[in-house]
Amino acid sequence: MKIGIIGCGNISSAYFDGAKHCANIEIKGCADIHMPAATAQAEKYGLTAMSVEALLADPEIELVVNLTIPRAHAQTGIQILEAGKHVYAEKPLALDLAEAKQLLAAAEKAGKRVGSAPDTFLFDGAQTARKLIDDGWIGKPVSGTAIMTCHGHESWHPNPAFYYDLGGGPLLDMGPYYIAGLVNLIGPVKSVMARGNRAYDQRLATSEKAKGQLLPVHVDTYHAGVLEFVSGAIVTVIMSFDTFMQEGSSQITLQGTHGGLMVGDPNNYAQNPLLFRPEDTTPRDIPFTHAKNKRMIGVVDMVDAIENNRPHRASSELAFHTLEVMRAFEASTQNDRAIFIETRPDRPEALPQGLPVWTV
Repeated sequence: MKIGIIGCGNISSAYFDGAKHCANIEIKGCADIHMPAATAQAEKYGLTAMSVEALLADPEIELVVNLTIPRAHAQTGIQILEAGKHVYAEKPLALDLAEAKQLLAAAEKAGKRVGSAPDTFLFDGAQTARKLIDDGWIGKPVSGTAIMTCHGHESWHPNPAFYYDLGGGPLLDMGPYYIAGLVNLIGPVKSVMARGNRAYDQRLATSEKAKGQLLPVHVDTYHAGVLEFVSGAIVTVIMSFDTFMQEGSSQITLQGTHGGLMVGDPNNYAQNPLLFRPEDTTPRDIPFTHAKNKRMIGVVDMVDAIENNRPHRASSELAFHTLEVMRAFEASTQNDRAIFIETRPDRPEALPQGLPVWTV
């Protein structure tokens, strides 16, 4: 299937690099409202730089990957759908639930599909952890932690301002990896009880390209919450851009009735899962059971699902649920109570063991 990419910023390289290994997709062109950005990526990857309007008008392009900034996700997604194309969005799906519902209504009207990052829960480490849980190695999951702590992105990102604008912050930026990862492992969330705050009203950028810029902070940059899952499991969540000490950050862990599991960083799942069993004196380092995947696997799976008339795994239902959970953090903080989650998506179907879906 021929696809297009709109948004040629920092994250786009991961998608362009990933597409080199995909047998069922071909990037026809890339676009950006800042044409030099599209031209630079087109030259780097041997593609055609196009205007957004030209890309949307191209009849050969059937699906568009939307890598615009978070506040433009919904609006751009609706434009893509109205142009008669499927859309796969970077996370989050939208800024809020109202925008997300408008996007999904546009998809239903157009008869097209919506997919959304993150697709990292389809990586080898995540699928290995899923198999361990499904095979009963830790028994019934009853508790866990999901922790991401750092001191923000202004020290390295070339354009860090949007991380502190509406649609940014540690929860909407990094939370999708953790929440989608947890739903993949143990199912949907039932309720959220949370608190949030921010350490600074503005930040000073020190990255090479943005050095000296003052960045207004419009969102909370520290969140702490408790997720109650439909399964009964309770998971403690911490998401922070306000942390100097980062030891133990970027990690999902789960405890079950018969053992524990250190899943790793859901942004990349680069490390092998560690299995803790009562009969062992040291944790078991579990080899990956699934084929190695990279970013773009969500698009690969979505295209295969369209062509074979089956549900795709990085679905709009999962993305909407993830957004609802994240927005519940803010609602819980403001209303001083637990927020119950209305949506109940199924866990995405696990990938077959060892199947090289990456080269479908």
